[in-house]
Amino acid sequence: MAIWLTENSKIIVQGMTGGEGTKHTRRMLASGARVVGGVNARKAGTTHEGLPVFGTVKEAMEQTGADVSVAFVPPAFTKDAVKEAIDAEIPLCVVITEGVPVHDSTEFWAYAIAKGNKTRIIGPNCPGIASPGASNAGIIPADITTAGRIGLVSKSGTLTYQLMYELRDFGFSTAVGIGGDPVIGTTHIDALQAFQDDPGTDAIVMIGEIGGDAEERAAAYIEQHVTKPVVAYVAGFTAPEGKTMGHAGAIVSGSAGTAQAKKEALEKVGVRVGKTPSETARLMREIMQSR
Repeated sequence: MAIWLTENSKIIVQGMTGGEGTKHTRRMLASGARVVGGVNARKAGTTHEGLPVFGTVKEAMEQTGADVSVAFVPPAFTKDAVKEAIDAEIPLCVVITEGVPVHDSTEFWAYAIAKGNKTRIIGPNCPGIASPGASNAGIIPADITTAGRIGLVSKSGTLTYQLMYELRDFGFSTAVGIGGDPVIGTTHIDALQAFQDDPGTDAIVMIGEIGGDAEERAAAYIEQHVTKPVVAYVAGFTAPEGKTMGHAGAIVSGSAGTAQAKKEALEKVGVRVGKTPSETARLMREIMQSR
């Protein structure tokens, strides 16, 4: 089992004909993902990488049966691309683009809600979603782990890859990189709920980072709704006080949003928190070995 992305998922790539779109379309195809076409209004009717290019997401869905879109679209055009995917009611839209204005992200997130939440948005500024052995939508390397029964949700792209690699001997049902921007479509809580409901997931790794209160809200959700074991890592334990670090969402104000405050909130509800990614992997390894 997996969440949101399975071996039956049919993927289209918005911006497939661009440099990044081309490179990662090739990588997704090489991983075995079912990429069925691309979208570029100016190149509709042509082929690229052996795949048809359509003028709109709606047309691509009608012609191919696609149910996932991956967007490699420049920041200035991302809002319109995501709204087009929402209008087409594609079930999943994975927005890889970095540097999307927060106002634009807020606008397309609200647009999805107004349209009845028929499209799940992952991102922006994220590595995407991978269900090892089944499908891969985004830029997560396909060969760093195996299929298994751990679920992973992460704000950080590179830490997603590290935990997937360190726990490759157990493997993953699905790994979701939700992105580190202040406004994102899918949250830790959304993924925690899906993993809790997924019979193919036995335990969950959650990666957060300094700034905001997403991890504290996730802790409250875990206390009330999650019965599967969760281990966590919060990036930023060594961040200098008062300095903005990394992602746009990693802003610390006073004691709120610090790694220590997040660690304490998570541990209070029974989540084991590693001080390093490798320690986090060790904690999960202990859980999986005891099952």
